[in-house]
Amino acid sequence: MTARPLRTIACCAKALAPDAVSLDALARLQLAARRRGQQIHPYEVSRELQELIAFCGLRDALGIEVQGQAEEGEERGGVEEERQLDDPAS
Repeated sequence: MTARPLRTIACCAKALAPDAVSLDALARLQLAARRRGQQIHPYEVSRELQELIAFCGLRDALGIEVQGQAEEGEERGGVEEERQLDDPAS
């Protein structure tokens, strides 16, 4: 008996808030789909929700690829460098 390929169902996540409730809903939806030989593919996922998914270790399970990561040596949020509190401002 050969395994059938998973059928992918697109799921627009544009209106989802970047919180635990949305994360839980996506995870439960993915689990239910996989039990039926399918998978969901969330799209239009906000950057904040992408980061929460990655932080929780569910990026691969939910099929989410975090977009627009900072380049090497570059910090997010406009922070350019770190310094000690007792250093005078330059």
